[in-house]
Amino acid sequence: MAQASEQAAWNMFWEQNARGGSSGCLPHSRQAIEQAQKKAWQAFAAQISKNAKLLDLATGDGRVPAWIGADRADLECHGVDLAPSLPPAPPGVTVRGRVPMEELPFEAASFDVVTSQFGFEYGDTARVATEIARVLKPGGRIGLMMHRGDGPIVAHNRTRRAQLEWALEEKAIVAKTRQSIGTGSDLSPALPYATETAQKGLEQFGESSPAWEIPEAVRRTLLMGARAGRQFVLDTLNAIEAQAGNEIGRIKALIRASAVADDRQTIEDRFASTGIELVDAKTIEDETGNAFADFVVLTKA
Repeated sequence: MAQASEQAAWNMFWEQNARGGSSGCLPHSRQAIEQAQKKAWQAFAAQISKNAKLLDLATGDGRVPAWIGADRADLECHGVDLAPSLPPAPPGVTVRGRVPMEELPFEAASFDVVTSQFGFEYGDTARVATEIARVLKPGGRIGLMMHRGDGPIVAHNRTRRAQLEWALEEKAIVAKTRQSIGTGSDLSPALPYATETAQKGLEQFGESSPAWEIPEAVRRTLLMGARAGRQFVLDTLNAIEAQAGNEIGRIKALIRASAVADDRQTIEDRFASTGIELVDAKTIEDETGNAFADFVVLTKA
């Protein structure tokens, strides 16, 4: 049940991306991280044979095949993702939603290359490894970029989770606001607590933290509600709570996935049982030297 709710949270994440808005999961060093990711994938692209057919798992917005294909117009790039709603596919990339990594809708030996960035470790890795082995041609190559439990992405998200839970659970800002509103039209009884909580969130965690953003959003909603009405306030509170809850779900999934990725020996053993062997493994760092991912290259005999 927990994994189902976390998958629903990721579905909402990509649906928001498709509409052009999302809170994201990367820390403030996002640009440096993305540059390091892009560099690693472009180096991997140099190892791919000409006119190869590539499949990217848990592709999201299709950035990995787009990065790889930028300098390799000869490649045929495809991406699949479990989410039903995805952003528009990058030029030259075919993307399909509603596709689990554990049940790929492709014939055996259909692809020369399989890739995944922060995706493989979210699935049932034994089943995903078996499916990769099935759809990959002999001699085919696999590139996996996986989370590190000790990296800045996980640390950033652990901090955000604590701040979200401070606002939603410890301070119960949404629940207490609903309670203060009750069934009447007078919204003023709820305003002092929202104002106080927003100030505490600002003082303890800073203006960029959800511990301030959430109670501040509640405070502003109450002010707007003086004109927009009680139902507007209730609807907005529901939306605030849903968005925050979905981010918590994504963070829980990320933390669990990073633990899976850190158990490298199990992953290697699962691939080895399918006839896929490790070729190379290296740490991916941002420009400041912070290791945020591991890049694993494998090949099918």
